[in-house]
Amino acid sequence: MTQLAVPVLDTASVRLRPFAVSDVSLIVDAGKDPLIPSITSVRPRGDVAAGQEFIQRQHHRASRGEGWSFAIADPDTDTAVGQIGMWRREIVHGRVSIGYWIETSYRRHGYAGRALRLLSSWAETLDDVSRLELYIEPWNEGSWRAAESAGYRREGLLRRWQKIDGLPRDMYMYARFPNSP
Repeated sequence: MTQLAVPVLDTASVRLRPFAVSDVSLIVDAGKDPLIPSITSVRPRGDVAAGQEFIQRQHHRASRGEGWSFAIADPDTDTAVGQIGMWRREIVHGRVSIGYWIETSYRRHGYAGRALRLLSSWAETLDDVSRLELYIEPWNEGSWRAAESAGYRREGLLRRWQKIDGLPRDMYMYARFPNSP
């Protein structure tokens, strides 16, 4: 696969950048959340070493061509508040999948929607991308509101689509299309 570079994407209201060693405390805090470890590779109740391993995994994703993983950061302080990634598993069909999370203490400040808008706009400049997809659990109103604010449209409910904590869960399918009318 092609090695990818993780760019820094900036607006006045959010920054997307590669993870740094200074972000370890965010990862440790995210591991205390009841949901984040069940849907990501953040280790539950992890320590500094686990946080460092998470950051290394994010860098390896780009080096192996799997996709891009960004720290979502406040543009004024560069403090990381969450993660957003775009994965290329289905790029042969023009599809990419996006996922994101915000650490508990930073939720309800609009970071997810702003990060999703920025990443999606950048993704639309990539020649091989014709469809951006999101999968969101129906109960996660904050996440689907962020998706809708970023121009994603709900296409339907995928029954028993993904296992979370060992149980099959329903997911809403959301999509956004580059250069669509």
